[in-house]
Amino acid sequence: MSRKRSLVRRTATLAAAGAATLVLAACGGSGDGDNTAGHNGHGATASPSPSTSASASASASQGQHNAADVTFAKGMIPHHRQAVEMAGLAPDRAQSAEVKKLAAAIEKAQDPEIKTLSGWLTSWGEEVPAEGAMDHSTHDMGGMMTADEMTGLENSSGKAFDTAFLEMMIRHHEGAVEMAKTEQADGAHGPATRMAGEIISSQSAEIEQMNELLGKG
Repeated sequence: MSRKRSLVRRTATLAAAGAATLVLAACGGSGDGDNTAGHNGHGATASPSPSTSASASASASQGQHNAADVTFAKGMIPHHRQAVEMAGLAPDRAQSAEVKKLAAAIEKAQDPEIKTLSGWLTSWGEEVPAEGAMDHSTHDMGGMMTADEMTGLENSSGKAFDTAFLEMMIRHHEGAVEMAKTEQADGAHGPATRMAGEIISSQSAEIEQMNELLGKG
């Protein structure tokens, strides 16, 4: 009997020791798992972080602008508006079909650019120049017509209109090209410097075309 009891006790002791080992192993495993999960947790949090940073950085870069961009947009809006106004006089006054076609092309190109430039200013928290806002400073933008010159163009017709329109628009385009060159050199906003490049390219070609048309007359 005594031996049987001793055997039962030994078996119980071994079983308890085994259970304790299992508990310790489980705790150890659980701890490792927790640590791993903890690392993974941090990793999961840290993982999007660089990507979020990169995304924010790309966003900032895309929206980056400086004073030159603001000056370009604020100057080009009234400049374009006047060119569109001049072009709008051509259908009823021009004699040359080529002048009418050129005026239509100018209006088609510059009207959407006015909207784009206005959108940039709004997104930058800047004031968009008011319609018809013309002061003495606008004449320093390069090639802007005075009120008297605009009235003279409006009152002309036929060949006289064609000549005045071409001469005035050449000056106007030359001013826009200079403004665009300044933006390319000093601007920081990618879309604005790209628009400046398009203005230089398209308006330089139109200046050449207008000079040829004047040569024909």
